[in-house]
Amino acid sequence: MFNHIMVGSNDIERSKRFYDAVLAVLGAPEGVRNTAATGHQRVFYRHAGNTFGISQPINGDPACHANGGTIAFKCESAEQVKTFHDVAVAHGGQSIEEPPGLREGALGAMHLSYVRDPDGNKLCAVWRVPKA
Repeated sequence: MFNHIMVGSNDIERSKRFYDAVLAVLGAPEGVRNTAATGHQRVFYRHAGNTFGISQPINGDPACHANGGTIAFKCESAEQVKTFHDVAVAHGGQSIEEPPGLREGALGAMHLSYVRDPDGNKLCAVWRVPKA
């Protein structure tokens, strides 16, 4: 359904350091720098057929996060969910909501953690517990 997801950043270097560390937990290589035709700096992460990007806003306005928006990254284990959270916090992210752990609900059992990146974007790490 998606081709890519991109978030804005007011400090592309800070965001690259953050996402290089956090997305490495998922096996993504270091982000690739790119200069848009407009001259704005961007960084792209390509992994497992997906693309995630960070960009200076092309319209020149400050970057801001989406109120109510969440970007969820698929993990391979409960431990990876916790590591994603801990690495994010160690690299300038902010832990939000409940501590990382098991949640049970209408969509089944899953391990979740939530953080905000340095620009305030809400990120989720998720691993769905296989049904027995």
